[in-house]
Amino acid sequence: MKKIITLSIITSSLILAGAYKVPEQSLNSMALGAAYVANTQGADTAYFNPANMAFMPSSQYMEAGFTWAHLPKNTFKGFQAYSATEIYPATNESEVENLQLPFLHYVSNPIDKFRWGASLTVPGGLTKRWTDGHQKVFAEEFTLKILELNPVASYKVSDNFAIGGGLRLIYSEGIVNSDGGAIKPIKREMQGDTIEFGYNLALSYRPIKDVSLSVTYHSNIDLKEEGEANLYLSNVGKQYDTSVTVPLPAALNLSASKTFMDKYTLEVNYERTYWSAYKELDFNYGSDIQPALRDSFDKSKPRKWKDTHTFRVGVSAEVTKGVTLMAGYAKDESPVQKKYLSYELPDADANIYSAGIRVQSNKNLSWGLAYLHDEKDDITLKAGENITGISGTFSNGGADLIALSMQYEF
Repeated sequence: MKKIITLSIITSSLILAGAYKVPEQSLNSMALGAAYVANTQGADTAYFNPANMAFMPSSQYMEAGFTWAHLPKNTFKGFQAYSATEIYPATNESEVENLQLPFLHYVSNPIDKFRWGASLTVPGGLTKRWTDGHQKVFAEEFTLKILELNPVASYKVSDNFAIGGGLRLIYSEGIVNSDGGAIKPIKREMQGDTIEFGYNLALSYRPIKDVSLSVTYHSNIDLKEEGEANLYLSNVGKQYDTSVTVPLPAALNLSASKTFMDKYTLEVNYERTYWSAYKELDFNYGSDIQPALRDSFDKSKPRKWKDTHTFRVGVSAEVTKGVTLMAGYAKDESPVQKKYLSYELPDADANIYSAGIRVQSNKNLSWGLAYLHDEKDDITLKAGENITGISGTFSNGGADLIALSMQYEF
C-alpha cells in the first residue's frame, strides 16, 4: 500500500484535545494545562506564541523532552443494532495504550528587530484498538502518528507590541483496520502517510510591565489523501485506489496574563476550535467496489461536528530562588454530537488537571517534571439516538500524561 489515512484516524487524534490531541508540547505547557500563550518564557515560545520571541533577552534557547501518554481502557456497556431486528449485547473494553511523544524547541538570538525559531513536536496521536466483539466490525485498530515542524519568526514593532508567525509542516502516517469476523463477512486494511502544510500567526501586546495580552491562530489544513485500500468480502480481497479529504480545523487562542511581585503569574486562556469544517466522511475509489461493501466502506457518512470552546487557567509561583511550581485547570468541550459518535472516537467533555515543577540548576541549565490528568465525562446513548446503532454508556475515557524536559540557555 502507498498512502491512505482515513478521516476517522486524523480526527480521532485531534478531537480529544486533552488526551489524543496534545496541545501541551513542553514542560511549562504541560504543568499549566496549556494556559501558556501570553506568558511564554523559554524556547517553547517558538511553538506557543512566536510573537513573544521579540521580548526575550538576547540569548539562544533550547528545550528537549518527551511526554509519556497513558490511555486507559474505554469501557462500553450496551447494545449494537445493525437493523431494527438485529440488536445484540455489545459490552466490551478497548485495549490500554501507551504513547511516547518527543518535543524539541529552539529560539535564536535577535537580529535587529527580527528573531527566528523552530519547533519539532508530536501534536496528536492515537491508537484505539478493539480486538473482539461488535466494536471490531467498525474499529479493530485506528492508529495515527503526526510529526509537525514549525519554522517561525517574530518582528518587534515597538517596545510593547510584536507580531510573529510561521509555517506548519505536517507528516502523518496511519493504519485503519476493521474485521467483521463471524459477525459480518467484511474486512478492510488501510495504511499510509501524507505531507501537508499550513500556517500560524501571533500578536502580543504588553500595555504595562506585568501584563501580557496575546492572540494566536493556527490555520485549517485540508489533508488531501490518496492511496490504496484492501477490501475483503468472505475472505476474497481486492485492492483499490482511493482518496479522501480531511479537514484539520483552524484554532484561535485569546490569552491574558498578569505577574504579581515578580514571582506569581496568573494566565487565563480561551480557545475556539473550528470543527464545523468536518461535515462528512466520504471515500472515493478508482473503480466500483463490491455492492455488498458499499454501505460499510463507500457510503458518505455525516459527521456535522460543532465548533468547540476550551477554557484554561494556569498559575505559577517562584517559591524559592530557582524553583518554580505550576498548576493548571481546563474545561474541554467535545465537538461530537451523540448522533454521530463512533467506536473509534467515543468522545465526551473533559476536565483537565495539571501540575509541575521547574528547577534552575545553574545559570544556563534547568530541568523539570509535569503531570496532567484528563478526565472524560461518561456519555450515554439512547436507543435510536446514534446513526451507527450504538446504545449504551461509554466510560473510563481520558488520559494521564507525564512530561520530562531539559532547557538550556546560551
